[in-house]
Amino acid sequence: MSTMQFTRNLLQKCNQPRAPAALYSTVTAASQKLRTIIQNQLDDIREAGTYKSERIITTPQATEIGVEGSTGKILNFCANNYLGLSANDDVIRYGKKALDEYGAGLSSVRFICGTQNIHKQLEGKLSAFHQREDTILYASCFDANAGIFEAVLTPDDAVFSDELNHASIIDGIRLCKAKKARYLHRNMADLEEKLRTTDARVKMIVTDGVFSMDGNVAPLPEIFELADRYGAVTFVDDCHATGFFGKTGRGTEEFYGMLGRCDIINSTLGKALGGAAGGYTTGPRELIDLLRQKSRPYLFSNSLPPPVVASAQKVLDMLMESSTLTAKVQSNTRRFREAMTRAGFTISGMDHPISPVMLGDARLASTFADEMLRRGIYVIGFSYPVVPKGKARIRVQLSAAHTEEGIDRAVAAFIEVGKQLGVVS
Repeated sequence: MSTMQFTRNLLQKCNQPRAPAALYSTVTAASQKLRTIIQNQLDDIREAGTYKSERIITTPQATEIGVEGSTGKILNFCANNYLGLSANDDVIRYGKKALDEYGAGLSSVRFICGTQNIHKQLEGKLSAFHQREDTILYASCFDANAGIFEAVLTPDDAVFSDELNHASIIDGIRLCKAKKARYLHRNMADLEEKLRTTDARVKMIVTDGVFSMDGNVAPLPEIFELADRYGAVTFVDDCHATGFFGKTGRGTEEFYGMLGRCDIINSTLGKALGGAAGGYTTGPRELIDLLRQKSRPYLFSNSLPPPVVASAQKVLDMLMESSTLTAKVQSNTRRFREAMTRAGFTISGMDHPISPVMLGDARLASTFADEMLRRGIYVIGFSYPVVPKGKARIRVQLSAAHTEEGIDRAVAAFIEVGKQLGVVS
């Protein structure tokens, strides 16, 4: 048979009507058993009042948003959009420009063919902002935390972690082979005892700069003192501080007047710095070089998309030119906290934009949030397992973009709902 005839026959077969492909059932005995186990867990979560439903936003992230099922604009008080730049016109324009010039993505990890000049430029700007030697970008700060401890620490080393550190820190530490010790939350006596009784090649103290559920701040001066006394290095996750905490937004170190003192900082681009995605580690040049060689989330994850990189660059430019937005979020924080305290609410934290309204009961927190939404205020109730049992709360987050009128309206709604549900008198 000639090649031409073979091709004709093949095309004829391809053009013949075919029966639809059979659908294979996945309902095996094993899969049905798994479904039942999972459904029982979901039923237990609902029974406990801790089931989390996702509200659907129909607009860009901002202080006023559209929410599916609600009419009109809703005031948003629960985003990590601390500087209000997630939908800023200049930031969006910069991202669109990068989309046109550099494309939608790299389809590659960094070390193969996934590093563009804008990635290096952003790493350089982050290093300058934090006054560090070098920086490495990740897809998220979760990845940055997952990638550092395993790459750096060995069985000869020891890591000391605050018991309320973020889940990404906890998971990252689990991956490494170092000796592990958890110290009581912000308890320096407990940390010192563990440092004193540990003989390790490298001792690393690991803490959140700001603890995201409570809005309280790590006691960095005392931590640095203990680190000096016992020869330890310090690691701070500053996701809820970078860009807006401290006089010029350089984070927890600056809040204490100790800029440059921490050995290693991990942080995010996904909150104040544009709000899209991305994380990073900044610190000594040798550390960053080692992470490029060994950090698995870096080596096996695609590069950050150019529009995300460019958006973060624009925000950093804005921060290094002016501290106006940083000052605004701080003044908004004071206004909300003072008004809520006068009204009789218990507000956790330490003068931070994370301002948890403590309620205790999980069902109460969920009901409270629903009542607030009916009044045009978007807040979320947090309960176990996100926070400890018996410590449910409404976590309010202030932004530089909130107006004084908007803050006062939110406080008035809190007071109205609080009286209705018996939280305040």
